[in-house]
Amino acid sequence: MNPEIDLPAAFQAATPASRAYGVLAAVCLAALILPLTFVGVAVATPAIARELGGSPMALSWVTNAFMLTFGSALMAAGTLADEYGRKRVFSLGVGLFALTSLVLAFAPSVLWLDGLRALQGLAGAAALAGGSAALAQEFEGRARTRAFSLLGTTFGVGLAFGPLLAGVLIEHYGWRAIFISGTLIGGLSLLFGVPRMHESRDPDAAGVDWPGTLSFTAALVLFTWGVLQAPQSGWGSVLVQSLLWGSLLALLGFVAIESRVQRPMLDLSLFRYPRFVGVQVLPIATCYCFVVLLILLPIRFIGVEGYSEIEAGLMMMALSAPMLVVPLLAAWLTRWVSSRVLCSAGLLIAAFGLYLLSRVGVGQPTANVLPMLLIGLGAGLPWGLMDGLSVSVVPKERAGMATGIFSTTRVAGEGIALALVVALLAGLLQHSLGAALVDAAQIPLAAQQLANGNLQASSALLPEVGRGALLQLYVEAFGQLLRVLIGITLVSALAVWLALREPARP
Repeated sequence: MNPEIDLPAAFQAATPASRAYGVLAAVCLAALILPLTFVGVAVATPAIARELGGSPMALSWVTNAFMLTFGSALMAAGTLADEYGRKRVFSLGVGLFALTSLVLAFAPSVLWLDGLRALQGLAGAAALAGGSAALAQEFEGRARTRAFSLLGTTFGVGLAFGPLLAGVLIEHYGWRAIFISGTLIGGLSLLFGVPRMHESRDPDAAGVDWPGTLSFTAALVLFTWGVLQAPQSGWGSVLVQSLLWGSLLALLGFVAIESRVQRPMLDLSLFRYPRFVGVQVLPIATCYCFVVLLILLPIRFIGVEGYSEIEAGLMMMALSAPMLVVPLLAAWLTRWVSSRVLCSAGLLIAAFGLYLLSRVGVGQPTANVLPMLLIGLGAGLPWGLMDGLSVSVVPKERAGMATGIFSTTRVAGEGIALALVVALLAGLLQHSLGAALVDAAQIPLAAQQLANGNLQASSALLPEVGRGALLQLYVEAFGQLLRVLIGITLVSALAVWLALREPARP
């Protein structure tokens, strides 16, 4: 006898909804891991440097190795999810992420940290691509928008409490406890969330485009490496120029490959539609007005201004706490206000917050609160809408590709933005130090150390410059950096306003 026939009708009717919300719970629980490890590592960077040492370049790769593999593997992970099953790819991703986090807790050197973080990025790509595609299959219309808004809110919870949780763990148990927390959360998702998921696939999936994946990864790695190397070797050095030109050649190869395959992982024809382009601008904009600050501000508060990890975590909540409510608020407001208006207005608010933050000096913790709240509020409006918008430009059956493209734009953009911003800050500091000193031998390394939050090492390299002078130079360079970010945010707001006027589906 078929057991489904004997089930009460009401129970049978409720089963699809229960299943859908079970998928939502599993994906949201796993989504907590990504922001916790992202912002937690930023808070832990000074502590890692104190225990394991390492050059500024090596410490930068603790974050950038994760971002690179995460961003470059997302499109391939989306294709694998479509072909082999969203639940399977999601489960493997979460399991590998939890296992890698456990191994990271025992890493003996910065080199080990860099390598394991690269592996962790691959796992995160599988988890996010599989989970997002599963959500797109389970929900339709406004329910899908609400589901992705809740996913954005879950990221907001991790961003809001990640710095504080990291600060508490570091001060009481050491920086290695951050990775243990990732293992525990991943285990909870596997035990309680994954069993409630069901498998789904794209019947027309054509397999992974490996040439495209490898060329895209090469472009990202070479570009990020070149940008990070530039402050030390100089933008005109043979090494940096070789890396940047190699990145350009790999990118052109990627475009050529994707133009010729029958079913590409990145459908370049979509870029003919302004709305699709506008959706991709949103994560890039939030990279420069919000995400890079999640890394730079803890480094500034702890490594330069001398606050404790807990104090820095409490201050960071002003920036990230709006992500608890604003993404859901944005989805609710779409009943009366268009996504175009909400996203553009949010970026304008974030730009104003950046302007106020650029006027705050060292040792003014309360003065940081209002600017950081405005930045978080402004970034939260597009943050709550862009995930839902990203799946509206392709058929439902290609959900893996749609989420892969959007997530790749977001994560690859974050990695590139972080590398560019850190290199720009180091360049501004190097210029300021060069104008103040005659002996320039130690200036490049000192500028890198200061940009990475190691004021003590920078002072040791430049004993003729007082600590107060270095602090003042840092504040001026940081203010100049924020003004650049303001310009990028304003241009992005204009681009979104112009692009999102098109119909939802080409």
